[in-house]
Amino acid sequence: MDRRRLGSEGLEVSEIGLGCMGMSEFYGTGDEDESIATIGRAIDLGVTFLDTADMYGPFTNERLVGKAIQGRREEVELATKFGNVRGEDGSFLGVSGKPEYVRECCDASLRRLGVDHIDLYYQHRVDPETPIEETVGAMKELVEAGKVRYLGLSEAGIETIRRAHAVHPISALQSEYSLFTRDVEDDTLPALRELGIGFVPYSPLGRGFLTGRFKSIEDMPEDDTRSARFPRFAEENFMKNVELADRVREVAEGKGVTPGQLALAWLLAQGGDIAPIPGTKRRKYLEENAGAADVELTEDDLRRIEEAMPRGSAAGERYSEEMMRAVGR
Repeated sequence: MDRRRLGSEGLEVSEIGLGCMGMSEFYGTGDEDESIATIGRAIDLGVTFLDTADMYGPFTNERLVGKAIQGRREEVELATKFGNVRGEDGSFLGVSGKPEYVRECCDASLRRLGVDHIDLYYQHRVDPETPIEETVGAMKELVEAGKVRYLGLSEAGIETIRRAHAVHPISALQSEYSLFTRDVEDDTLPALRELGIGFVPYSPLGRGFLTGRFKSIEDMPEDDTRSARFPRFAEENFMKNVELADRVREVAEGKGVTPGQLALAWLLAQGGDIAPIPGTKRRKYLEENAGAADVELTEDDLRRIEEAMPRGSAAGERYSEEMMRAVGR
C-alpha cells in the first residue's frame, strides 16, 4: 500500500483508507467484534487512514475505532469530524460551527477515541450561521494546543474553502466522488489543486452499487436506511443504477478484477492527491478493496470505463433535497 500526501502541511496517509461509519449506523446491523477485527486487518494491510465522526452512532463509532486501535495508535492516521449535531437519542439537531462547540466536540472526541490527538479534524458540514473564519479560528487553536495536527472540511463550497484556507492551511476536503458522482471535477478539484489541498472521496463505491452487490431492491436489508435517505436507492431509480453497475462489472471482468477494485482504481488514477475511503465492516470486503491499490489502468481501460458509465448517467440525486441544501455552502 503506497502513501499519498494531502495538502502542504505534511499529512501523509495510505492511498486507500477505511470509512468506519457503517460499522455503527445507517447500513444495517453491525458486529462489533468483526468491525474491530476489520480495523486490525486494515492496519496489517497498510490501510492506515481511518475515518470516523462524532455523529456516527451517534457517538458510538468513535468509541469502537478507539477500542480497535488500542496499542496501535502510532500506526494510523486518525480522522474524525464535528458539526452535525445529534442528540443521545439519535435525533438530528442541525449544524454548528460555533467556536465553543468546536472546542467541546474535540475534547469529547478525544475522550471517546482514547487518544491525545486527532490527525485530521474535519468540519463535517458548514454552519451558515457562523462565519467560517470563526470556526476555523477555533480549529486553529486546537492545532496550536496539540490536540489536532491537520485541518479539513467536508462538503464545503469553493469560496468557503478559500476563506478557511486563509485562516489556517486546510489539508483535505472530503466529499462524495465516484463513477456515480463526478460533480467535483468541474470546479472543486481544480480549486483544491490551485490551493494545494488534498481530496478524500467518500462513498467511492456508490454506496455499494459499484461493488455489484445489489441485483434488486429486495437485496437491501430491512434495517438499511439507504433507500430512505438516498434517491438513487429509491424504487424508481434502483434498477437503472443496477444496470449501470452491471456495465462496470463487465469491464472489470475483462480486466480480471472485481467491480469495486476497478471503481477504486479509477479514482486513484484521477490524481496523486486523492485518497478514497471505502467503507466496510467485514474483513472480506476490506481485503478486496485494498487489492485495488495493485490494479493498474491503461488508457484503454479508462476509455472503456468512461463508455460504460458516462459522467452524469446515474439515476437520481445523491442526497435528498433537504440534505442537498447542507452541501456546497
